[in-house]
This record gives sequence, C-alpha cells and structure tokens, in this order.
Amino acid sequence: MPREPGPGDAAAAVAAGAGSAATGRDPERAGSAATGRDPEAVARFVERFAAVLAEAGIARMPARVFAALLVTDSASLTAAELAEQLHVSPAAVSGAVRYLSQFGMVSRERVPGSRRDRYRVLDDVWFEASVRRDAILASWESASREGIEVLGGDTGAGQRFAQSVEYFEFLRKELDGMMARWQERKNGRAPDRR
Repeated sequence: MPREPGPGDAAAAVAAGAGSAATGRDPERAGSAATGRDPEAVARFVERFAAVLAEAGIARMPARVFAALLVTDSASLTAAELAEQLHVSPAAVSGAVRYLSQFGMVSRERVPGSRRDRYRVLDDVWFEASVRRDAILASWESASREGIEVLGGDTGAGQRFAQSVEYFEFLRKELDGMMARWQERKNGRAPDRR
C-alpha cells in the first residue's frame, strides 16, 4: 500500500520536478532552475507555506496543492504535474482540487485539444477568499439572530448571541471597507506580470 510521503519526500519531489523542467523535458512547467531560483529552496518553501495553511485550518493535501500552484509563474499545472511535483497520486490531487474549488481558490481549465485539465490559482485569490468569508459571516450573523429569537434577548445565552450579531455586523462592515480600499489600491497600480 503506498504511503503518503513526508515533507522531505515532497520537497525532493518538487525539486526533482523543477529540475526536469529546467532540462527542457517538460516545457509546460517552467522550473525554478530556469528562472534562477534554487529548486530545493522552492520545494522547502512549498512545504513550509502548506504547513502554515494547514495550521490555519486548510486540509494538508489541498494546502500542498495550493502552495505548489502559487509558486509556478504560470499559476497553473495539470494533475499529473502536481502529482509528480508533490509525489502523490492523481486521486489525491483530484480530491485536493475539489476542496480548493469549493472555496474559490483554484479553477479548472480544459487544455485545448486534450482531455486533460489544468488547475489555476485564481487572480487575486485572497480577495476572492475574503468575499466568500463575508458570505460565511452573513450566515453566522443570521443564525445568531435566530438564536436571539429562540433563546430570548434577555437571557444570558440570548445576550451572547446579540453580542455575536453586533460583532458580525461590525466585522462585515469593516471587511467591506477593506475590500473596497484594496480594489482602489489594486486598480491604481500599473499592470504587472501579464
């Protein structure tokens, strides 16, 4: 039965993948060596960044897939490329992509003239995740309002829910303002990489 590799195995696999891309055997994947980056340092970074995401609550395999996509200049890879780089099965990649898609962190694109898909990190992925977070906060706020009605606003539990509603309202208003300011800031700067 195949085992899930440890962080060292994945780092070696990502480094090996970056190295094969640099030799020209895989032109779809611009490897770290081709860009002057240290492939082993990039591989270690992928694992460290994935660990940070996992500590924040993202499942481990989706965190690794997301980190691997983030470090590619094209922001996209096929399932086979991800599986090779992370030293995991294509099924593990498929499950991770499904998870990330639910949160709007990656999209699936059909490779023209092929049955294969490419997985792409969305432009401004953190903004998109924040938009989804606002919807979650709205549902928590709504559920908390129901809690006040059911428990009574003059009870200890009802007062906790009332404070929760107040907090969610505050947070959503602040989040809306921050997102608007981010869009203004982003739209005010010169176009980058494309």
